[in-house]
Amino acid sequence: MKKITVLLADDHTVVRQGLRALLEAEEDIRVVGEAENGRQAVLLAKQLQPDVVILDVAMPLLNGLEANRQLAREVPRTKVLILSSYDDDEYVHQLTEEGAVGYLLKQTAAQDLVKAIRETEKGNAFFSPSISKRLLEQCREAFGRGGPAKKRNNRLTSRESEVLQLIAEGQANKQIAHELDISIKTVEKHRQQVMNKLNIHDIAGLTRHAIATGIIESSGRLNPR
Repeated sequence: MKKITVLLADDHTVVRQGLRALLEAEEDIRVVGEAENGRQAVLLAKQLQPDVVILDVAMPLLNGLEANRQLAREVPRTKVLILSSYDDDEYVHQLTEEGAVGYLLKQTAAQDLVKAIRETEKGNAFFSPSISKRLLEQCREAFGRGGPAKKRNNRLTSRESEVLQLIAEGQANKQIAHELDISIKTVEKHRQQVMNKLNIHDIAGLTRHAIATGIIESSGRLNPR
């Protein structure tokens, strides 16, 4: 029997260990790798080509929102299933718009996760019951208004999102340039574009924005320079 190959991406070791034990008890699922941040998840997915990536939202270096976007672009055959403690409509909409085929809350029952992996591997969508209910209600409301609301046109690009996260984590331009393998001048350009799009013109403000929107966790480093 062909097994569904799974890559786990979560910055908490105990969570990855628990997920691995749960999934490897299933005869048709095999965990092929683990990543502790979004950047590592993208690199391992490109190397291992798993059927499914289980992806957390709040991770260091590269968060799940941006990792999802890069996975959809660089490993399109791999399906992304979000497993997060964040029960936020904006995350659900953005992640599914940009590639994820499912979104589960970490409070989800174990059998729901196993079922979600099987459905995700087939290309079917799968959401926690509470999220499914809200999505249905929102669709009905949108039709009642005559259609969906217009999308914002100030969304950050992939690179701008990466730079914003690293700025909010307290890294200086030189460190960001090294991490992303780009020049300091390019980092400065992206930093300015981020500030212009968000209309935030200081590092403390960018850090507060990153925390408020879940780009970094509030328990992370909060000493902007």
